[in-house]
Amino acid sequence: MSEATKNLRQVRLITAVKTPYLPDGKIDLEAYEKLLEHQIANGVEGIIVGGTTGEGHLLSLDERLGLISHTKAKFGSRLKIVGNTGSNHTAQAVNATEKGFAAGMDASLLINPYYGKTSDSGIVMHLEAALKFGPAFIYNVPGRTGQDIKPEVIMKIKDHPNFIGVKECMGHERIKELSDQGICCWSGNDDQMHQSRHKYGAVGVISVTSNVVPGLVKRLMTQEDEALDAKLQPLYKWLFTDPNPIGVNTMLMMLGVAKPIFRLPYTFVPRDRRAAGIELVKSIGLENCPAFGEPKALEDTDFQHVLA
Repeated sequence: MSEATKNLRQVRLITAVKTPYLPDGKIDLEAYEKLLEHQIANGVEGIIVGGTTGEGHLLSLDERLGLISHTKAKFGSRLKIVGNTGSNHTAQAVNATEKGFAAGMDASLLINPYYGKTSDSGIVMHLEAALKFGPAFIYNVPGRTGQDIKPEVIMKIKDHPNFIGVKECMGHERIKELSDQGICCWSGNDDQMHQSRHKYGAVGVISVTSNVVPGLVKRLMTQEDEALDAKLQPLYKWLFTDPNPIGVNTMLMMLGVAKPIFRLPYTFVPRDRRAAGIELVKSIGLENCPAFGEPKALEDTDFQHVLA
């Protein structure tokens, strides 16, 4: 196992960070940098660039690689940079992963083939093809891929020198099963992350909620705090009522972090729930949020939709 892989296994909090946009549809690097500065100031150790939350599936490969390179140049000494270079197309995953490491990422995030599902042996071969380029997290999210990466599949790659561990969305019992066999796991379910970390063996979390309250999520990963976890449960529910990243996008727009611009097919949370969301973060404490200006629920006409 490489020293880089060992170091990545120690990370408690990784944010699946949002990608903000300009009115012309391009990436808003100024807003992105401001968000990352807030992440660092609040104890976040790493970020996923262009993950599901960062809409990597809506970014071109050039955009993803450019964002990895930009993040490395600006924040490489202060954050672990994980590039979402996985794909259901093995050759594309290999190409993106090789280029992602050349662009400066510290690790890749790899996924099993979605839509065009394969056998367990095919999953192993698919993942190993991209694992050879550097440290990698494996992402198991059957709700999106339609196929579970079963523990016996993970056991076949666990001794690969570049295997870091699993972002696991199958819940507490799966995390315990893998952790008991020496597999490092990061919770992929924010509403379960506190218990997964302290009761079921997770190393930490790869979180969406930490875009909004990074310091509080860091506290949940470093100390047991049932009261804080209970306090944040309504926020988790608000963020995930609509498919991710609709909720976190809308929240960050209301907080002034990002311009109210969506790349389709994503759109905004309805007006009544937007107002409730503002009250929710106020009750948690705006001092915990990247509130760049007075939070506003915004009007439907304030939002813009772009293709790219």
